[in-house]
Amino acid sequence: MSMIPLTSLPPDSRLWIFPSSTPLTPEIRSALGRSLETALEAWNAHGSPVQWGYEFAHDRFLLIAVNEAVTALSGCSIDHAVRALQVLEHKHGLVLTDSHRVFYRRGEDITAAARPDFSLLAERGEVTLDTVVFDCTASSLSAYLSGAWESPARRTWHAQAFPFEVAR
Repeated sequence: MSMIPLTSLPPDSRLWIFPSSTPLTPEIRSALGRSLETALEAWNAHGSPVQWGYEFAHDRFLLIAVNEAVTALSGCSIDHAVRALQVLEHKHGLVLTDSHRVFYRRGEDITAAARPDFSLLAERGEVTLDTVVFDCTASSLSAYLSGAWESPARRTWHAQAFPFEVAR
């Protein structure tokens, strides 16, 4: 197996962030982690083992990173991992691969809204340009390690939900 702790991977490692439809309890995180390790135990790209790691963040996100300096991923190797994750979603009753939601902080809680609903929340002032959002499109481990994936909406692509703010 080429799985190592996520924080042992170099900062330029490729990152995927999978937000959970519901908070991940300690029991679910443990079961999902074991299942993920088993599913990706022999993960390879063109016969070369993939060096990867994973971690859970804020009881809501599964992060998987790959050191492409060791083995460059191919489309097939990425598809293999995504298919394995989709099987685990079904097995554990989760939604992790839906990219049509915006995750943001509401006080100390992390909540989600469909993108159109997030725009409506913005129009009603229920979320603002200062609302902390999670950029699940961040693609390098350094964005996670530095905290850059968690920022006020004004500093992310989520700011496009606030076009009316520009006129003010």
